[in-house]
Amino acid sequence: MLLYLRLAWRNIWRHRRRTVIVIIAMGLGLAMMMLYDGMIDGFQQAIYGNAIKVLGGNIRVHAAGYAEKADSLPLLPIANDQTIIQAAQSIPNVVAATRRINTGGLATNTEGAFSVTITGIEPEKEAPLSPIAQHVTSGSYLTSNDQDVVLIGRGLADLMDVQVGDKITLVGRSTHQQMRQRTMTVGGIYDIGVPTIEKQTIYISLAEAQSLYDLPNQSTEIVITLKQLGEEPPVMAALTPALHGDEIESWAQSFPDLEQAITTKNGAMEIFSVIIMLIAGIGVLNLLLMAVYERTREIGLLAAMGLKPSQIMTLFVLEGAMLGLVGVAAGFILGLILNGSLGIVGIDYSQFAGISDYMALISGRVYPTLGIENFLNRAVPVFIIAILAALYPAHEASQHEPAEALHYV
Repeated sequence: MLLYLRLAWRNIWRHRRRTVIVIIAMGLGLAMMMLYDGMIDGFQQAIYGNAIKVLGGNIRVHAAGYAEKADSLPLLPIANDQTIIQAAQSIPNVVAATRRINTGGLATNTEGAFSVTITGIEPEKEAPLSPIAQHVTSGSYLTSNDQDVVLIGRGLADLMDVQVGDKITLVGRSTHQQMRQRTMTVGGIYDIGVPTIEKQTIYISLAEAQSLYDLPNQSTEIVITLKQLGEEPPVMAALTPALHGDEIESWAQSFPDLEQAITTKNGAMEIFSVIIMLIAGIGVLNLLLMAVYERTREIGLLAAMGLKPSQIMTLFVLEGAMLGLVGVAAGFILGLILNGSLGIVGIDYSQFAGISDYMALISGRVYPTLGIENFLNRAVPVFIIAILAALYPAHEASQHEPAEALHYV
């Protein structure tokens, strides 16, 4: 077998130009697939990653019994929230872990009463990662010392016809089901380009929420933000020992509609990628078929020298396999260079922000990943194509009589 390997390696480099063309064709096809995968992952992180940050983080922790009443956003305080925060911050993949108070209520003024979700946050901790903080277009973001100050969305501001400095009244129920209301000053207006969120979600400081809802030094929700989507299961497993009956769920469980949207999108993109791979594979197959058919006379010479058809086939299959391996290696290196370069400089998609609600969540640039997550799924078909391209014509030619093959033009 070692002899066959040496002969096959020498043979593929006897016609350097043809070999280089085949390798470039395979390498470019595979590199383009890696670039495609990297860009899709980059888009997913840019769009859905920001959407998850806006909606409530990668992972959320609530007190026991919350899930049964989740639709009403109950004010159930977490007994050991600081312990859970410390445990989360010790996990490598965790970027931030913050406390919140999250409940429903009404925002009212002379324009009417509007149903909203009132979220008390730790502003300084959330600001570096929050798309809301990055898109405050009027006034300013919250601070932990803000009293009677509210941050609202552009959609709600338009409905209520208010500007920064105007007054609105928040109405809601405390932990004892007592009605609480407070007149608040609009301190800032955010605009993320998603009207449904802007009309429904308003923010106050955690200290203000604790005072308004009679929850001194307490929180009803812990929001955990991770570096990337997909890291939730191991982080949830690592955090479980710190929970004492508290409920933990990932964004996929909290927002099944968003999870379904990502799954559907990935399925459609996968079909598209298979089509691209088949198109590239046909081109590679054509090049390899021509390369082998051009050597029909050589196959006849090998047969005249006493090599059996099975030995001739083995030699040519090994050549195809080696071409496939070299092509895959070239594609891998080229793909890493392309994705690595774009991952540094990014791709500006800000001009497309108005196409849809989700596109509006792109912060300006999309940074592709290295695209290696699906590399084996891309490389194996390319490698198989290279072998099949050598197998079929070699089998056909090896069945010819040596004299016939030697006279082949």
